[in-house]
Amino acid sequence: MTNLLAAVSRYAMAHADANGIARPPIPGLTLVRAIKPSELVYDIQRPLACLVLQGSKHVTMGTQAFSFSAGDSLLITANVPTLSQITRASLGRPYLSLVIELDLAVLADLSAQMGVISGTDHSAVRVEPTDGETADAALRLMRLLDRPASVPVLRAQLMRELHYWLLAGRHGSTIRRIGGPDSHAQRIARAVAVLRAEFAQTVSIEHLAGLAGMSPSSFHQHFRKLTSLSPLQFQKQLRLIEARRLMLSEGISAGSAAFAVGYASVPQFTRDYGKLFGRPPVRDIKAARNQTAEAAE
Repeated sequence: MTNLLAAVSRYAMAHADANGIARPPIPGLTLVRAIKPSELVYDIQRPLACLVLQGSKHVTMGTQAFSFSAGDSLLITANVPTLSQITRASLGRPYLSLVIELDLAVLADLSAQMGVISGTDHSAVRVEPTDGETADAALRLMRLLDRPASVPVLRAQLMRELHYWLLAGRHGSTIRRIGGPDSHAQRIARAVAVLRAEFAQTVSIEHLAGLAGMSPSSFHQHFRKLTSLSPLQFQKQLRLIEARRLMLSEGISAGSAAFAVGYASVPQFTRDYGKLFGRPPVRDIKAARNQTAEAAE
């Protein structure tokens, strides 16, 4: 992992933006560099694998919490709301990670060729030590960046190889479940896509279950197993995360944000917001803006 760490560190230092994000000319690949612990970040993650090379991070999804550090890989197999925080990083030893957005078409094709592996872990988030073959494939992908002319020719091939080693490694049985077009993960993903697009609307469980091709009771069971949340809790987190974004990026009031994301009651919005983010909306946004201003100094 030493060579991969050096390659990611060199590229991220030269190309990361003000937020510590570097996006090489390879679709689906992102590098992250942070020189100090971060604030809490709320996001809706798509399926991805994150190889941590230095520092450490903490991620919470629903009722589950995960801490991971150098040498670990975080796997997220569903579109789930997460709360994350870089917990160990410094100027001398920055947090560094390599993030691969999982390509479901590539996974489906590889899974068909590799056959089925049984497994009982249906969680949407897992942390395991990074496999050596996965790290080697990631290093070859990084070395490709030193030869820009070769990137358009070889990047798809190397990304496919990286997906293969992820499938063949410790995360394999979990990843394969999202590659099949009729897997429970893919069925739930169809419903999640509707929730993401229509989070401000009232969406019935019966409608979501129909999209997933399940009975309401079976849908509820598989949804919670995959995301650790009920569909209603999932939608609530989507609304609150979007409301926070609106207040931070567009400067609208808490009341306006509440109505914009589908709440009919501002007091209920304030209570739910405080439970998720730890502070009522006005205090939370003020603290977030102060932290951003301090970081810019």
